[in-house]
Amino acid sequence: MPVAAHDLHAPSGAPRRLGAGLFAGSLVALAALLSGCGEQAPAQTQADAPQIVARPVQVTTVAFRPRDAEKTFVGVVRARREIDLAFRVGGKVVQRTVEVGDRVAAGDVVAHLDKEDLRLELESARAELAAATANLAQTTAEDGRYRSLTAKGAASAADLDRKSLAREEAVGRLERAKLSLELAENRLSYADLVADAAGVVVATSAEPGQVVSSGQTIVRVARLDEKEAVVSLPETALADARAADAIVSLWAEPGRRIPARLRELSPQADSTSRTYPARFSLEGADATVALGMTATVTLRPKEQQVVARLPLSAVIDRGHGPQVFVVDGASRTLAAKPVTIAAYTEDQVLVAAGVAPGDEVVTLGVQTLLPGQKVRTAQVPGTTTVAQTEVARTGAEARP
Repeated sequence: MPVAAHDLHAPSGAPRRLGAGLFAGSLVALAALLSGCGEQAPAQTQADAPQIVARPVQVTTVAFRPRDAEKTFVGVVRARREIDLAFRVGGKVVQRTVEVGDRVAAGDVVAHLDKEDLRLELESARAELAAATANLAQTTAEDGRYRSLTAKGAASAADLDRKSLAREEAVGRLERAKLSLELAENRLSYADLVADAAGVVVATSAEPGQVVSSGQTIVRVARLDEKEAVVSLPETALADARAADAIVSLWAEPGRRIPARLRELSPQADSTSRTYPARFSLEGADATVALGMTATVTLRPKEQQVVARLPLSAVIDRGHGPQVFVVDGASRTLAAKPVTIAAYTEDQVLVAAGVAPGDEVVTLGVQTLLPGQKVRTAQVPGTTTVAQTEVARTGAEARP
């Protein structure tokens, strides 16, 4: 299409108006762009700012207790003295007057033997005494006559010597007969078995009709004047048994406490159990403390150091002595505290000073911690003294 002449020759102000319009549009677009950028800039800056993340740690609550804990051992109540009663002569048991559990007093007869043979021995001894007495009288008379005859010269000195020796033999025979009679009387009295002290029968070993020998146990009597608690101790408790205070409690009376003292400790271990029998005398035990009751012996050290028990993993030494990390209750930050170690065990460290009761001490991962570091803890269900939390993670995992 042919272009009109007036289109080709436009006024000179038109290009200026077009350029001004384009420039204004560019400014509006730029302003909008800058406005959008200005609204997003603060969000970017907040996201890139460093965050302080509290590190999870495992802690335990400090509690001071005696260094050596009480040790308890279970045993039984026994009498200090148990006497095996036996006949001093042999024979046939015709009667036993006591049973297990019966109480006896001093002088009570607990068993009888058949006395017939013993009576015969007594009669024989009496007959022998009578014969010895008559023989002495005869020899004494003959000795007197021969002395008179010898003085008159009617008898020789040899005859007098024989009569004198016969008289001396008769004197000895009489003395022997007297002793035999006394022994026969004693043997007859031995047919009655008598208790020599008050006590309770704890065992019987013979029945009526049984023939027993001299010295064979018939009845065992436990004296009640002194009672003991008998326990078996391991070798690790021998020193405690000698030095510690002992308290005995009875299973039948849980609230009762009876003072006790070590009376006897076996110098040799039992070949089967490899333990050492120990006997603790009960002071002031009355009749309610029956023999055979179950007794618990508690050993309490007299004087001992008070310490806090912490895991070995809680202690760190970076060249300035042993330290532990304590969690501040308000700021929940860590503080390194030097501690005094009393002793080490297989899995624990005994702290004598440096921490206070109730302090929360970090127990794991202390090598990766720093003083002032923010931490968090949480109580684990089922624990009382340990405020455990999540298990300490590696440094890279817990680092923000």
